[in-house]
Amino acid sequence: MTWMTWLIIAIVLGIIEMLTIEFTFLMFAGGALAAAIAGGFTDNVAIQIIVFALVSTILLFTVRPWARRMIDQTSPENRTNVDSLPGQIAESLTDVTARGGRVKLDGEVWSARTYGSPIPEGSIVVVSRIDGAHAIVELR
Repeated sequence: MTWMTWLIIAIVLGIIEMLTIEFTFLMFAGGALAAAIAGGFTDNVAIQIIVFALVSTILLFTVRPWARRMIDQTSPENRTNVDSLPGQIAESLTDVTARGGRVKLDGEVWSARTYGSPIPEGSIVVVSRIDGAHAIVELR
């Protein structure tokens, strides 16, 4: 295989990485680039494949974990769906007790419970957590 073939493989792997964003294909692309460099010095395909495998493996076990940690540390936590509800303000539509009640939360009506004293209808509450289909609320 020529160095140009390895370069094309590296580009294809880089494009796949852009679609997955997991850094795995990027490490293989680095291995393909190293194999392209080896292909510039030798026509021996076995050496090129060994260089590809070695560099890809080294990158997968050294650079990828470091890159994942860096991304995880610098990315803000984006809570979505039910994970974004704790801390939100709601209005009690009925009396809320330990047995049940209803609150208007984020434009929707939710079943609610409180573990403290009963909350009267019309009170402003804060969601402390979500337990199944129930919002656990407390007075604001």
